[in-house]
Amino acid sequence: MTRLLIEHRTGYDYRGRVSLSYNEARMTPLTDPQQVVLESTLKVSPSSAAVSTYRDYWGTRVTSFDLHVPHEHLEVTALSTVEVSRVERVPGEAEILSWEDLAAPSLTDEFADWLAQTNLSEPGEEVRALVADLAGDRNPHETARAVFDWLRQQMDYVQGATGVQTSARDAWAERAGVCQDLAHVAIGALRSLGIPARYISGYLHPRRSAGIGETVAGQSHAWVEWYDGEWRGWDPTNSGPVSDFHVSVARGRDYRDVSPLKGILSGGGGSTLNVTVAITRVA
Repeated sequence: MTRLLIEHRTGYDYRGRVSLSYNEARMTPLTDPQQVVLESTLKVSPSSAAVSTYRDYWGTRVTSFDLHVPHEHLEVTALSTVEVSRVERVPGEAEILSWEDLAAPSLTDEFADWLAQTNLSEPGEEVRALVADLAGDRNPHETARAVFDWLRQQMDYVQGATGVQTSARDAWAERAGVCQDLAHVAIGALRSLGIPARYISGYLHPRRSAGIGETVAGQSHAWVEWYDGEWRGWDPTNSGPVSDFHVSVARGRDYRDVSPLKGILSGGGGSTLNVTVAITRVA
């Protein structure tokens, strides 16, 4: 078990005055069987914003806010304390669905959202052909792990090689990308095999050796969950299972479903973005 205090601050400095804006923030962690949000607040500056919250289709907590006063700066600060307890368990053979089970109409209907490719997850024919050869005599669980091993050998983590709109197909062409791109390629590969997969956004505490009470520069991060009888998490960037140092914030089909902060505005003339994530292990 790990208890983490997370401060995520996102600010925009506009070149000109913004007369009004409509925004959505997905910056509050999830409560689920593997983590519990003990406390959370989200503050918006200017403080005159009209704020409301709701759960989106995917179960993510969304804070929506409108600003109807002129402003040249916008800042959103999310402060959360989360207790995470994940147990990596090797599943027994009886717990893993067969390929026939995964292809059953009842399951494909239930997991339709996690089986259909999106513009960002579609990996292209080359990836489809390559991962099809990985299945062989493996069951879905073994195949998923083989896909992750294959991806680790084929793609490099390179900052600046891609952007937020880069698709899995384009990232594969570069054989490089960041956590978002590696997650998209992995998800596209799994879906092409008929394995339900979803995109997870959240936070990663980058240094397990940090002491209790020590604040470190954290990371906004992305990883994958796949289903082969139960949902399991994997971090393609770090080539390992999701741990107590991963905090889930949002689930979706791809990055567009889980963007931390997005909106529309009138005016501004461009902006400068500043993002900081500070994580403190408190237990």
